[in-house]
Amino acid sequence: MLFKGIEVLMFEKTSGFERNKEQLALLRLINWLLKLGLIFFGTELFDLTWPPKELSYVLLVEFIYVVACFRYRFQCINTPSILFSTLLLDTLFWAIWLFYTGGATNAFVSLLLLPIAIGAVTLSRWAPWVLTFLSTGLYTLMMFTMPENRIRHHGMDMSSHYLGMWFNFVISALVLTITVGYIAKRVRQKNAQLSYLREAQLRQEKLLALGTASAQIAHQMATPLATLRLLVDELAEEGVATDIEPDMQQALLRCEATLADLRHATESIREQKRVATPIHHFVEDLRDRVQLLMPETQLVIEQSELLHSATINTDASVLPAFLALIDNAARASVENINLAKVMLTVVSSSPQEVCVNIRDFGKGMGAQQLAELGQNVVSDPKGMGIGVLLSHASFERLGGQFSLCQHQEGGTIASVTLPVTNNNL
Repeated sequence: MLFKGIEVLMFEKTSGFERNKEQLALLRLINWLLKLGLIFFGTELFDLTWPPKELSYVLLVEFIYVVACFRYRFQCINTPSILFSTLLLDTLFWAIWLFYTGGATNAFVSLLLLPIAIGAVTLSRWAPWVLTFLSTGLYTLMMFTMPENRIRHHGMDMSSHYLGMWFNFVISALVLTITVGYIAKRVRQKNAQLSYLREAQLRQEKLLALGTASAQIAHQMATPLATLRLLVDELAEEGVATDIEPDMQQALLRCEATLADLRHATESIREQKRVATPIHHFVEDLRDRVQLLMPETQLVIEQSELLHSATINTDASVLPAFLALIDNAARASVENINLAKVMLTVVSSSPQEVCVNIRDFGKGMGAQQLAELGQNVVSDPKGMGIGVLLSHASFERLGGQFSLCQHQEGGTIASVTLPVTNNNL
């Protein structure tokens, strides 16, 4: 029965908490009914001691406890501290029942292992150890309080038998604490890995759909852009003076450059072309592209001199990914301070990594939005976060990491960590 319960709990742990909540509450009710059944129907069969009247009060308190656990089962299973406290109470209730029904001579003393098994499956490594020491201590206390008539049963000395039961209990508790706890930890790690892989697969599917749509739109945009270029050039040749011509030229240049970058990036990604680029050269290229495509943006760059000789692997998608983040930061700053100001900081987070922080001076974002941006397409009046999602994918493909956080003085920081391929510090 004990190992069957462990198997059920292990399965429930791997499949989610919803059924676990019902399982633990039901298990406590079964334990309470088992105690009553053994008292009324198993006393003579299993040679148990008929309990005194005081045990009925304990069972009444335990019934109230079982009802409370069932009523608040969601809080009990989701809060580790509360779950651990309930397992401590389970151990104490079992110890009290065992003490009044025979103590260490009770054939069901191994049921003290049940809270240990549950703790090993559901809680941190320290919790089952505490339960093991508590249960062993209570069992040892019952060993010293055994009545003399129980030790000498029908003229035979049973002390060695009870000592063997105690030793077997200690071994079983250690096996549960060490082995089951280790297995449960591995199961949790595997579940976390599977969850991460599922999320990564969903993200890749979204990126594939976005990439397909982007390629189709880029192909459709080529002809209208070429037509607009001819019209603007004709206006310039005919000498038609207009105030919007410089703006049209700038917008067309940006669209043409973006379309060319998209084509180049597509070919580079398909052929898996990667170039070892010095960090200071990459930062200069990034600054030049910002000045060309976003001349209204005030980009403040702070770069560590220690990274002058360091290089990183880049492909054609990395520069557009950073440009998308800078563009988002500039928009956020304009909305808050009416100035497209962005601060870019390049530091060495470790000898093997370089960290690029892009800070805006906007109003900031909520915790939920920070967690979703870069992971999923979000629903927001300002956009769907596709640029951040694509940037995140570009950094991940090169072995980098991407995160968003709030700045203590306001605004948001986009942190990009990339591996350094050569760093002669």
